[in-house]
Amino acid sequence: MSNKKIPTDVLLKRLFKTTSIDRFIHSYSEDLNNPPVFCDYINSLCSQKDISHESVIKKADIARTYGHQLFSGTRKPTRDRVIQLAFGFEMDYEETQKFLVVARKSQLYPKIKRDAIIIFALKNGYGVVDVQSALYDLSIPILGEER
Repeated sequence: MSNKKIPTDVLLKRLFKTTSIDRFIHSYSEDLNNPPVFCDYINSLCSQKDISHESVIKKADIARTYGHQLFSGTRKPTRDRVIQLAFGFEMDYEETQKFLVVARKSQLYPKIKRDAIIIFALKNGYGVVDVQSALYDLSIPILGEER
């Protein structure tokens, strides 16, 4: 195999056609990966962006103790908490989609009203408080609200 990665849709077609998962895994091992451990990923993001955990947690509007548990790996985040952290890291839409994949959560989907609002907010540089207000004003569950 070359160093060039195979597009996901091509890889999926090949997976559907394979008769042996072992052969497939062996043939495409360079194109298959496991996302990094979430806490390692967010800690490395803090280093790369030269920001503190405290700053991200505050911008994400997440309870301090819970936020530190996410950074230490003692808690696994919900999808909403991942989205809040994306706002805490001031991510754009594309970064947030990748972030959700790393956290092994479903990506934002524009046909879901709540997700459409979040996508709009990410594209327009809104903060988490602005998103929460928009969701609340439209009678849609805010991020982190139990359903």
